[in-house]
Amino acid sequence: MKVLLINGSPKEKGCTYTALDEIAKTLDIEGIQSEIFYIGCEPIAPCKACGACGKIGKCIINDKVNELLERLNEFDGFILGSPVHYAAASGNIVPFLHRLFYANARAGKADLRLKPGSAIASARRAGTTATIDQLNKYFQIQQMPVISGRYWNMVHGNTPDETRQDIEGMQNMRILARNMAYYLKMKEAADKAGVPLPEKEDIVFTNFIR
Repeated sequence: MKVLLINGSPKEKGCTYTALDEIAKTLDIEGIQSEIFYIGCEPIAPCKACGACGKIGKCIINDKVNELLERLNEFDGFILGSPVHYAAASGNIVPFLHRLFYANARAGKADLRLKPGSAIASARRAGTTATIDQLNKYFQIQQMPVISGRYWNMVHGNTPDETRQDIEGMQNMRILARNMAYYLKMKEAADKAGVPLPEKEDIVFTNFIR
């Protein structure tokens, strides 16, 4: 089993990485592999809403989104990490996730249904809960269970050293990792025991124009 940790910070080894690294170390203790995927600090173009991904099987914009799109099936769980920018997720992770989730849904690269996900936020001071709520919505629209810790999944600090001094925040990263590992092990045990997945219905789309 393997969990993907997406680092959505412009700083590759900053505060967000510090929190994700604590999660990765705990997952390793629990016998779960992980990988931290850095989306980089180069500008990421927004979705063009062109629909080409449904025809060509990938996003028409060829960057790190397509790199990860081809690998989604490698992972059994997902954790999104972002610093807080203006009380919201970073300017790079949002278009990255828009295109990743949309292209995957249109191209059918990976079935994410019932794969667990979670989001963490790193901040100097405020805006963390809004950021976590924003990131968790990518999971909720995909029928992906959201894994929690014992508190909101946030760390505080302006540098990696300060982040490590947030003892409660770092503890919660470890608790989150253990909860993620427990869910993955339960899901594996259920699969081995022959417990069927919930019935899958065809999606019905409606709007409010009559």
